[in-house]
Amino acid sequence: MILVTGATGFLGKRVCRKLEQRNLPFKKTSLSLGIDLQNEKQTFQLFKDIKPEYVLNCAACVGGIQWGYKHFGEIFKNNLEMTVNLLEAARKFQIKRIVNPISNCAYPAEATLFRESEFWDGPLHESVMVYGFVRKAFWIGSWAYNYQYGLDVINIILSNMYGPEDHFEEERSHALGALIMKFIKAKENNDPYVSVWGSGKPVREWLHVDDGAEAMILSLDIDKHIEPINIGIASGISIIDMAKLIKKYVGYEGEIKLDPSKPDGAAYKTVDGSKGEKIFDWKPEKDFKQGVKETIAWYMKNRGDHVS
Repeated sequence: MILVTGATGFLGKRVCRKLEQRNLPFKKTSLSLGIDLQNEKQTFQLFKDIKPEYVLNCAACVGGIQWGYKHFGEIFKNNLEMTVNLLEAARKFQIKRIVNPISNCAYPAEATLFRESEFWDGPLHESVMVYGFVRKAFWIGSWAYNYQYGLDVINIILSNMYGPEDHFEEERSHALGALIMKFIKAKENNDPYVSVWGSGKPVREWLHVDDGAEAMILSLDIDKHIEPINIGIASGISIIDMAKLIKKYVGYEGEIKLDPSKPDGAAYKTVDGSKGEKIFDWKPEKDFKQGVKETIAWYMKNRGDHVS
């Protein structure tokens, strides 16, 4: 039996669908389904009742840059509490394997192409320092529990994910989702321009949520590997070029105005996935432009009912 935590979230929903397609038995849990993984008693009771063999951990307290700056304390507390409770429950109830995603913001701020060998080579960028640290802490906990108790944990490092059913709200959205909302709203209102945060120069590699979910499930069957594993293709797009792409697909005809008073975040985030490709005999497959088109189409159709 596979337990999917955070099963009603962006990544969790896609993981559950892929498990259904494969006819793999699983159970869902999330805060909205009534289980608070920050609560040790609830977490232990969940593991006792379900008796999972594997855990796909999609639970996290996270948002975009704007949301993150307002909620650093919550990000720190909530994620660390979930980490401790999940690892201890996995030890106590003899879980065969946990699969855990780590955001690529856990890499040093000065890094350009993210390589696993450089995971500890410098400080994190302030905008993501707290969330990056707590995701690193899950790896530290994994290493500690593996060293002392033999707990098997696979930690995969994922780029910012995007796709249909993402968060679409002003503060929670990452750059891609926020831009989709802005351009659609500007088109509908005949606004003369769309404001884009920062200089437009930062480069980001984006991972379609379906590829992220696929990596999670494939991680159930690879050999034990305690070190982090990148999932990526070492290719990104600048914020301004992404804005121009979304503008084109939305059909907006106004201007793009950069707002340098807003934070950029880290300058460059792309991921060397060569090690992961060898381990999985697979790499992310979704074409970025096609994925953006699908995301725009989903938002246009569902925004009234499914804004997260």
